[in-house]
Amino acid sequence: MSNPFFDQPILNSPYKEPERHWELDETGQPTQQIKAFRRPAKFITPIPKPKKRGPRQTNLFESAAVKALSASDQQYEELTGLINSLRQHLEEWRALPEKDWKVTAETARLLKHWRHHQFS
Repeated sequence: MSNPFFDQPILNSPYKEPERHWELDETGQPTQQIKAFRRPAKFITPIPKPKKRGPRQTNLFESAAVKALSASDQQYEELTGLINSLRQHLEEWRALPEKDWKVTAETARLLKHWRHHQFS
């Protein structure tokens, strides 16, 4: 039996902002459905243990999912906000007209090439 997720795992060009993605269920498994927008970033990373013990610092980023993963021996942090914020700023910058780029002439030449060249 054919599995579309594994037959065609890459849906987007590496030269453009992603426009669609494979939907994943709550356990991270593919549902075989393609969604017509960029997948929001959601990363949970381990926080290294301090070498010296001191008073515990309050964590500003704890969500229910991060709390469920974290234990006394290993803490985790969610990086979703930072990455999605960066993506939003990049989208706004991409929408700027060329005269407002505020880059060197050589950088402008390269950006024009990358934006308009028909890569194979």
